[in-house]
Amino acid sequence: MTKPSPAPVQKLPPSLAANPNLSSWIKISVEGHVVVSPGKVEIGQGIVTALAQIAADELDVDIGRVRMVRATTAGSPNEGVTSGSLSVQQSGRAVRHVCAEVRQIFLSLAADRLGVGIDALAISDGEISGPGNVRTSYWELADEVSLDLQASGATPKSSARRALAGSSVQRVDIPDKIYAQPRFIHDLPLPAMLHGRVLRPEMPGAKLTELREDGARTVAGLVAIVRDGNFAGVVSETEDGAETALKALRKGAVWSAREPLPDESGLADWLKSQPVESTIIDRKTATDSGTKSRTLRRQYTRPYIAHASIAPSCAMAQWSGDRVHVWTHSQGVYLLRTDLALVLKVPAENITVEHMEGAGCYGHNGADDVALDAVLLAKAAGGRPIRLQWSREDEMTHAPFGAAMAVEIEADLDAQGEIVDWRHSIWGNGHVARPGRAALPALLAGTEIANPFPRTVATNPPQATGGGADRNSVPLYDFPSWTVECHRLLTMPIRTSALRTLGAQGNVFAIESFLDELAAERGEDPVAFRLRHLSDPRSRDVIQSVAKRANWKPRKQPGVGYGIGFARYKSTGAYCAVVAEIEGAEDIRVRRLTITVDVGEAINPDGVINQIEGGAIQATSWVLKEQVRFDRERITSNTWSSYPILRFSEVPEVQVEVLARPELDPVGAGEAAHGPTTAAIANAVFDCLGVRVRNLPITRDSLIAAMELSS
Repeated sequence: MTKPSPAPVQKLPPSLAANPNLSSWIKISVEGHVVVSPGKVEIGQGIVTALAQIAADELDVDIGRVRMVRATTAGSPNEGVTSGSLSVQQSGRAVRHVCAEVRQIFLSLAADRLGVGIDALAISDGEISGPGNVRTSYWELADEVSLDLQASGATPKSSARRALAGSSVQRVDIPDKIYAQPRFIHDLPLPAMLHGRVLRPEMPGAKLTELREDGARTVAGLVAIVRDGNFAGVVSETEDGAETALKALRKGAVWSAREPLPDESGLADWLKSQPVESTIIDRKTATDSGTKSRTLRRQYTRPYIAHASIAPSCAMAQWSGDRVHVWTHSQGVYLLRTDLALVLKVPAENITVEHMEGAGCYGHNGADDVALDAVLLAKAAGGRPIRLQWSREDEMTHAPFGAAMAVEIEADLDAQGEIVDWRHSIWGNGHVARPGRAALPALLAGTEIANPFPRTVATNPPQATGGGADRNSVPLYDFPSWTVECHRLLTMPIRTSALRTLGAQGNVFAIESFLDELAAERGEDPVAFRLRHLSDPRSRDVIQSVAKRANWKPRKQPGVGYGIGFARYKSTGAYCAVVAEIEGAEDIRVRRLTITVDVGEAINPDGVINQIEGGAIQATSWVLKEQVRFDRERITSNTWSSYPILRFSEVPEVQVEVLARPELDPVGAGEAAHGPTTAAIANAVFDCLGVRVRNLPITRDSLIAAMELSS
């Protein structure tokens, strides 16, 4: 076999540099298929479809030939965690470079076989042809090509030569969901499968001081009762039997009291009174900032927010000797494996973690926790697989929440009301306590077993990788000077970790609301005020585009308001501007959201639109409804009635424009809309009612409180 001619060497994308073996990413089968195995996982964002498009584009095959393999520690590349709207940027770039190199390898072999130069060959749907009708194919050559090679850095096609990028290919995961095939982990039956349930207290962190098992042991179909310290659960032949046994076991459980939770009514004051780790996030000093005439100071807050996935967390596990196989909807199979190994005290190589889709995923929910629960109960299953699903109450009580935030912004203004200095301060818990990132495990049951690990207090990623509580806190606007600081709480009575956007939603809400207040102080149009403080052309483009599409600003109508919000997610991702149209009657109703987004090259425009629409609708739910409620002892918002989310009848009309930027690198869209949508709705409420609501969610009660404060 002739070695492939050297291609221009390019620097490998980070995911590929960390996993350089080509065969871990792709296989070409003699049956006519391209099997792609990324390390990122499908969580509803459409990444599997986008990666299939990229592979098909680079290899010149029909997308129907591409088979996408679920991530597994048994063989997939380790791409860490699927989060932060980075899948196209990270996995997409890696797959593109891998497929470009594989294409070059096959072309080189075909040229040698056919006796023609590489430049004379063309590929169409995997068929390689040249002058004189000579031809072969990927499939014909597959057995002769070993992809057990290290990536060397081939050059992918230019955007102009890509056939599928930029087209709205049908999602590859949708047919199974439409036709009720078992694609979700909740729906997959394994042979001889048992069912489990775990006993947990209403008071998070309470200790199990007594457990009477006699009632549960009389339940038909009971296989085992498992107890390890404060961890307890049941294993049954049937799901109904597991539920019945758990109810009986709960009656025999006695729990100790725990440290009280904060006072919900004074949450902002509590956040600002706790021990903290303070960090200067960014500082800009002006050479000539003008003369301060006065200072305007405002505080904005958001509550703890639940993931509120439609289906609660679920996992399956099966032991075989000292090895265990885990099926999970975790966002990071390798990271979960790391923490499972720490808790179980077994080599990581003895654990296989395989991803399956879950019905709703917006960050670090209970998926990782329920996986450990299933593994612990499966020890009593005699080698049979066990399926464990949390209850709605479990999910809304014990899964990590998005952190509550208090954000204080001050602006020094000159005599004309122009900004001369800007100060932004954040108080709240950290936004990340994911598994696999520390020396100690971060799984719930790991804190409950007889020899427990300490509970992990959430931290913040560095600003260089997007930040946590400080995400989107550094202004994009051309202010003369600023100081941004973050005060991370060192205590965590309510468990927090990664929820979609981390701190970006709270910070963008605060910044964009405060900008509107400053514009109102000057009597200046909010769009004009923003544009006057922006020199970045892509930022200006999305604001000007959305203003034009929304016909900014429509003629004033009684009971109707309009507001705008803008951000570039993480200051490195997608640009997004939103105009909200709301009506204020007995409650606030969002009628329409007009959105413009710039994601660079849009691999699948329909996928981008889906992500922006979904993010905007979720943000609308956060703004108008969602708030974790609690008293001094327990989480009280543990049902859909006590933690309401937006109903279909309340979903606004959403119009999305994706600016065409095929010449630019793609960036993620999944979390770009939340902050701008939040701010746009809040600003529209002020436009409608003349009332500035600075504490989320915007409910009837918060409106009344804001009216009383302003009167």
